[in-house]
Amino acid sequence: MGRVIGIDLGTTNSAVAYINKSQVEIIPNSFGNRVTPSIVAFTSKGEIIAGETAKNQAIINSEKTIIGIKRKMGSNKSILIGGKEYLPQVISAYLLAKLKEDAQKYLGEEVTDAVITVPAYFSDSQRQATFDAGKIAGLNVLRIINEPTAAALAYGFNNEKIEQKILVYDLGGGTFDVSILEIDNGVFEVIATKGNNKLGGMDFDLRLRDLVIKQFKEETGIDLSKDRLALQKINEVVENAKITLSDKTETEINIPFISADKDGPKHLKFEIKRSDFEKLIVDYIDETVELTKLAIKDAKIDINEIEKIIMVGGSTRIPLVIKKIEEFANKKVFRGIDPDEVVAKGAAIQTGIIKGEVSGIVLIDVTPLSLGIEVDGGKFIPIIKRNNPIPTCEKKVFTTTVDNQEEVEVHILQGERRLAYENISLGKFILSGIRKAKKGIPRIEVTFDIDVNSIVHVSAKDIDTGKKQGVEINAKVGLTKDEIDMLIKDAKKNIKNDERKLLFYEAKNDTKDIILKINSIINEISIESKFKEEIDNIIFLSNKAIDEMNVGEIIKNNKILMDFYEELEFLNKNIENESIIN
Repeated sequence: MGRVIGIDLGTTNSAVAYINKSQVEIIPNSFGNRVTPSIVAFTSKGEIIAGETAKNQAIINSEKTIIGIKRKMGSNKSILIGGKEYLPQVISAYLLAKLKEDAQKYLGEEVTDAVITVPAYFSDSQRQATFDAGKIAGLNVLRIINEPTAAALAYGFNNEKIEQKILVYDLGGGTFDVSILEIDNGVFEVIATKGNNKLGGMDFDLRLRDLVIKQFKEETGIDLSKDRLALQKINEVVENAKITLSDKTETEINIPFISADKDGPKHLKFEIKRSDFEKLIVDYIDETVELTKLAIKDAKIDINEIEKIIMVGGSTRIPLVIKKIEEFANKKVFRGIDPDEVVAKGAAIQTGIIKGEVSGIVLIDVTPLSLGIEVDGGKFIPIIKRNNPIPTCEKKVFTTTVDNQEEVEVHILQGERRLAYENISLGKFILSGIRKAKKGIPRIEVTFDIDVNSIVHVSAKDIDTGKKQGVEINAKVGLTKDEIDMLIKDAKKNIKNDERKLLFYEAKNDTKDIILKINSIINEISIESKFKEEIDNIIFLSNKAIDEMNVGEIIKNNKILMDFYEELEFLNKNIENESIIN
């Protein structure tokens, strides 16, 4: 086995690190820089380049330069370049291959294996896509590790004996994560996590870019949003302006000859103040603070129990970010680690743990949202609850709802709502070959297995026949901002509404079950026509109440139906007894 590296595969920049004689070191790229732009480009000569070289030619080759591919990971949206389609994981693989090549040149030996980091709120399809990208790049991916967890490892490395709770606030170029961890004598346990896969520095850049375009249009009447070359120039300038505003209270945005009209060339030039930039992005920062509050609540701790706040990602250098977090926490953030390098270093430490070069550290991560299946009546039954430590394996036994049922559909869901359709569907599969029996007798064991990379494997088995079917979850798209932001909030806000709906479904199922039993007995025995009319009438009223979703009426009718059923069952037993006596 060759050298093992840790890779922080970022939206804007990526970094690589390795273990060198019990020390963690960043590997510089071929330009000598400690971070590499996460950019891939296709040149006119048919070459595929990545990193610094790709960034340097982005303005003149904007149509074939790909930035921020991380946000598309796990989706089925291909990138069309020169008439050929490329999946996101293939584009990422070119970047990973560049990182691998730079590492090999620096280390002077072959690199074969890697640990790659992902946002804590990456979905299973996004994690799998990252795995695939590593494989395409010629890497054996030993582990996928969450970025905030990697940062915590780097913070606690060589300080494993400390006992404290820490908060890792990770705001990068494209994603946001926050995790609460407890460190106790070498055990790093994640106790809660929150995040948004669609919130980061790129969104801040877009707000500033839109302001620049708007002001230029007001001054000149020229709309630069339709000019691809101009947009690429503005993208680069506003990113630099954002960085400058972290150190200075104002800066100048200046692009000569950005456009032209009948009166000649036009130059883009105006001042931007830090306070103006902060107004553009304050809602984004407020959202991260709210997610941080939710993570602390899920961890069931008080903010005062947090001893260190670790800031991760280049966007945490923005003064407004630090101000908002310090105001909320009523304490200073920890600045003893480089936010651009800490995740890659944590990934390298994980390689050391796997290879046995680092001892005395145990890492326990969690799953961010509950996972379970849909059952009869449209209910969602969680099998693994959110913030459950991983890796983990949980099982639950279910049964059939129809006599002689030979197959069942297993619908896998993710979320916090009690009704299935309110949650995110991850996939479905059919378990067939179930032993024929009356409903409620077959035993179907459903197993959820989450591995160390947070990738979900689901299987179902008929305990009686041994028939088994399973699937590895690969959703087509990742969790959107709305899905992540509203899942738990909606669960709490709509709990009463969910309970009403659930009560309706349960009452409706009870009605169907009782009617089925009544009809089964009526088909076997003869009853008086008047009695039959009474039964038919209440069945009609019950179905009418179901159509109108009148829960109170359904429950009232169910009691009457149950009385009829007990009376019919009594008659049936008497007839059977008479038959035996005769």
